[in-house]
Amino acid sequence: MSKIITLGELLIDLTQQGTDENGNGKFVAYPGGAPANVAVAASRLGAETAFIGKVGDDAFGRSLADTLQKDNVDISGLYYSETTPTTMAIVSVDENGERDFSFYRKPGADIMLTGDESVSAVRKHADKGARILHIGSLSMTDSPAREACIAAVELAKEKGMLISYDPNYRAALWDSEEQAVSEMKSLLPYADILKVSDEELLMLSGTDDFEKGSAILQTMGRGADDEGISLIMVTLGADGVFVRSSTGSCCAAVPGFKVKVADTNGAGDTFLGAMLAQIVKNESLLFNLGWDELIDMVRYANRAASITCSRHGAIPAMPRAEELSSAQ
Repeated sequence: MSKIITLGELLIDLTQQGTDENGNGKFVAYPGGAPANVAVAASRLGAETAFIGKVGDDAFGRSLADTLQKDNVDISGLYYSETTPTTMAIVSVDENGERDFSFYRKPGADIMLTGDESVSAVRKHADKGARILHIGSLSMTDSPAREACIAAVELAKEKGMLISYDPNYRAALWDSEEQAVSEMKSLLPYADILKVSDEELLMLSGTDDFEKGSAILQTMGRGADDEGISLIMVTLGADGVFVRSSTGSCCAAVPGFKVKVADTNGAGDTFLGAMLAQIVKNESLLFNLGWDELIDMVRYANRAASITCSRHGAIPAMPRAEELSSAQ
C-alpha cells in the first residue's frame, strides 16, 4: 500500500557532464522529473510511494518505468501515449554545479495526462490508504495535464489526503512569468506542505525576506479562519533551508552540509522526499510537530540533499536510508 503519491512529469534529463577536447558538451541521459524524483527519494528512505503520470510508448518511456519499479515505486498509475514521445529536458551545468534547462515538450507525453486518468489513479490509491499527494506546478503549463492535476488534487482533498506542493518554476515552460505566477498561485489554496526556492518565494510573495515571504504564503494557503499552510520550506541551495511551521515556534534557518558539488539536479526533490518520508510515518506529526523534532527532520533532509549534490544525475544520485545512518 502506497502512502505517498506523486503526480506530474517523468522525463529524461539529458545532463551535461563536461566537454570533449573541442569544447563540445558531453551529455548523459538520466531519469528525471521532479514529482518522480520525490517518489524515488522517499522510497529509498523507507516510504511506500506511487507515481501518476504519462510517458511515451517508446524506449525512453519504458526505461523510465523500469527505473521507478527498480526503486519500488508503484507505477499502476503510469500511462503510455502512443502518439506523443517521452518528454526530454536538456540540463546544462556550470562550473559551480548550477543548472540551466531547456525542454523538448511541445508536446511531450507528460502534459497529455487526462483528468479521467489522474482521478482513476488517485481514487484507487486513496481507497487503499494513501495519505499524501504531492504535485508540482509544471502540470499546470498545458492542457490536458492542467485539468488532470486540479481534478486529482480536488479528489485527494475530498478523500482527506494531505497535499504537498512544489511550484518548481522553469521559465522555458511558460509563455510568460505572469502566467507562471498566476498558475503557481492557483494551487496554493490546496497545500498543506509547501516547498519553494528563494527565487519562487520572491515571485509568489513579492518579497525576498524569508520570514515575511513565508508568512504571506502561509495566509494564501487557506481561508482567513484557518491557520494556513502547515509547513513551508524555502530551499536556499548551499545555505540550507528556511522553515516555517504553523504549530512550532514559527521560523528558523537550518544550515546545509558542505560537499564537493557534482551537480545540484534533484537536490530539492531529495530534500522534499526525505521530509515526506518522515512525515508519513506518523501523519499527525504535521499538525502536532514539536520545534526540535521539526529541525531534526530538516537536518536529516538537508543531509540527504547534500549527498545527491555530490553525485551526478537526479534519481541515480539519491541516497538510501543506510547511507544517512552511516553519515550521522
